[in-house]
Amino acid sequence: MRPLLFCALFRENTPEQEEKMNEEKLLQYLKQFCKGKAHTKRSEGIESAVGISGKELRKLVNRMRRRGVPIGSSRDGYFYAVTAGEVYSTIVQLRVMANGLEAAIAGLEGSLDAFGQGEL
Repeated sequence: MRPLLFCALFRENTPEQEEKMNEEKLLQYLKQFCKGKAHTKRSEGIESAVGISGKELRKLVNRMRRRGVPIGSSRDGYFYAVTAGEVYSTIVQLRVMANGLEAAIAGLEGSLDAFGQGEL
């Protein structure tokens, strides 16, 4: 992490400013090139166009969705949702993923019993 003094002296953006700029670039890209499910773009293409990593893309999408930005997704990539149906299909997909995570957590919690018995 860069010290704020360094950023001020050399006119570099703070990490927060950089994140905000990336968010704005992502939103503009999605609205211009990925409007509607028919124009879904793969993660790699968006990362390259916006200049961010896959990890940063997922983080930004999550944050923007939490604020109500209608970013849809499918196995094929991301898109800017233009209908309620596109938003709903993304919600269904996210619920399936959440249920899978809950099942994995339950399985791991069940495995904890073996640690008490000295098996693992």
